[in-house]
Amino acid sequence: MDLMKGVIDMHVHTNPDLRLRAYDDFELMEAAIRVGARAIVIKTHQGSTVDRAYLCNRHNEIVHGKMNDFTMFGGITLNRVVGGMNPKAVDVALRMGAKVVWLPTQSAKNHLEKMKQDTSRCVEVIKDGRIVPELKTILELVRDYDAVLGTAHISPEESFTVVEAARNLGVKKIVVTHPEWWVVDMSVEDQIRMVKDYGVILERCYAQNMGGGTYKSNLPDNLEIIKEVGYKNVMVDTDGGQTENPHWELAIEEYMQYLLDHGIPEEQVYHMTHTIPAGLLGI
Repeated sequence: MDLMKGVIDMHVHTNPDLRLRAYDDFELMEAAIRVGARAIVIKTHQGSTVDRAYLCNRHNEIVHGKMNDFTMFGGITLNRVVGGMNPKAVDVALRMGAKVVWLPTQSAKNHLEKMKQDTSRCVEVIKDGRIVPELKTILELVRDYDAVLGTAHISPEESFTVVEAARNLGVKKIVVTHPEWWVVDMSVEDQIRMVKDYGVILERCYAQNMGGGTYKSNLPDNLEIIKEVGYKNVMVDTDGGQTENPHWELAIEEYMQYLLDHGIPEEQVYHMTHTIPAGLLGI
C-alpha cells in the first residue's frame, strides 16, 4: 500500500465510451484520490480525452480544494474517428494539454488484420517502407510539445520504422504500447532490441483481451521481461477499466504486489510506477 502513494498510470479506459467501462472519469478520479495516486492518463479509442481530463481536475479543485495533488491527464488516439493521421487534430489536442499521442488502435492495419476485419479503411502509418508524410508532421508536433508518442496497435515491423523516424526527428518520449498483447505480438527479442537500439519505454499492462470477453493475466510474462531488459525501461500500467477485470486501484495494487512477491525490489517497482511516468508527464 505504501507504493500506492504517488502511483501514476498512463493507460486507463473510462466511461463515456462505446463499450461499458467499470468507472466513469469522476469515479476513477475519486478512486485515485482515495489511494493517494499522483496521476492517471485516461484513454479512449474514440479520439481525445483532453477536455474530460480538464473537467476532472476542475471538479477535484471545486470539491476537494488543495487536499490532494492528483492530476488527470488526457491524450489523443489517431483512429478514423479523428481523421486518422490528422496533424490539425494533434495540434489542437496538444495545445489543449494532451500529454500522449497514440497512433491508431482499432483503425490500425495490424489490428484489423488480427481481428480478421476489412483493412481497406485502415489508418496507414507506413507506405512503401516509410512513414506517411502526415505522420512526419505529427512527430514534429510531438517533439515540439515534448509529448509522449505511443505506438498503440501497429505491428512490430511498423513500430521499428516509426520509432526510428521519431528518434531521427528528435522525439524524446516514446512508449511501445503493450507489446505483450497478442494483437501487437512483439517478440521478446524485438522488445530487447527496441530498448537497446532506441531507448524506448516498454509499457507492460495488467491483462490482455483474448476475445469473447476473456482476459489473460500478463503478470508472469511482465516479470520475465523486467528480468530480460531491466527495470529502467519498463513502465507498469494497467490498461484498466474493463468490467471483466478488477477495478483500477485493485489491479495496480495487485500488479505491484506480484512484482514484490517475486523478487523485484521495492525501489525498482517505484521506478516503473512513479519515476518513469512522472518523467514522461513532466511532473
